[in-house]
Amino acid sequence: MMAKKMVRKPVIKKPSVKKPLAKARQGKAATVKPAPKRAKADVKAASGALPQMTLAQIEEAFRRFRAANPEPKTELKYVNPFTLLVAVVLSAQATDAGVNKATPALFALADTPEKMAALGEDRVRDLIKTIGLFRNKAKNVVALSHILVAQHGGQVPRSREALEALPGVGRKTANVVLNCAFGEETFAVDTHIFRIGNRTGMATGKNPLEVEQKLEKVVPGPYRRNAHHWLILHGRYTCVARKPLCERCIIADLCQWPGKTVL
Repeated sequence: MMAKKMVRKPVIKKPSVKKPLAKARQGKAATVKPAPKRAKADVKAASGALPQMTLAQIEEAFRRFRAANPEPKTELKYVNPFTLLVAVVLSAQATDAGVNKATPALFALADTPEKMAALGEDRVRDLIKTIGLFRNKAKNVVALSHILVAQHGGQVPRSREALEALPGVGRKTANVVLNCAFGEETFAVDTHIFRIGNRTGMATGKNPLEVEQKLEKVVPGPYRRNAHHWLILHGRYTCVARKPLCERCIIADLCQWPGKTVL
């Protein structure tokens, strides 16, 4: 008996169809930089090595900031120059929100240097114990209050040198007080402004003083009084440290940062 001959059926290849999801993923991959690249770009930015924005780009950036928020204010709560000074001293290595939770009770009892000095270090310490480094800050607040009474007639001085001579007051704190209390055109470079200046290329520098000096040179006159507020708010809510929200950034097209997540 003869064996049946096996006949193989021809294999018909189905035409490949690109799914819309695959297309969407391809599009996403083209616009979103991988995290390692962002990290590398930030290291480069922190060293002040990125290209600088042009003066025209800087002016356009501030024009947009002003259009979005015409009168920016500090988020610290205060009632007079003295309480502003105290709030800024307390905000070192702490959040404005955390400081704002503690200061209403403190300022209800002591809103002048005379009252703060009379309140004493122990009582101040108890009122601000929810804030980081509260022991040292209480000591500085009471000490600067005594100095204001003894040397400045109970008034907050309007000079940088006199402010920086107070306990717990550095250049950044002095700049905030001069700007917010007295309307001076100063640039208080905190961690947010340092990051923004370097990351965007608006004012690159290896330390806060270098960034401040660059801002002094490049920020156009009409924007100088409010410049540091716009930059702080931008760094706090949009150009955040770990994963900047480039998709909602109003200056993304001007930004020089190679790690930005929109083209």
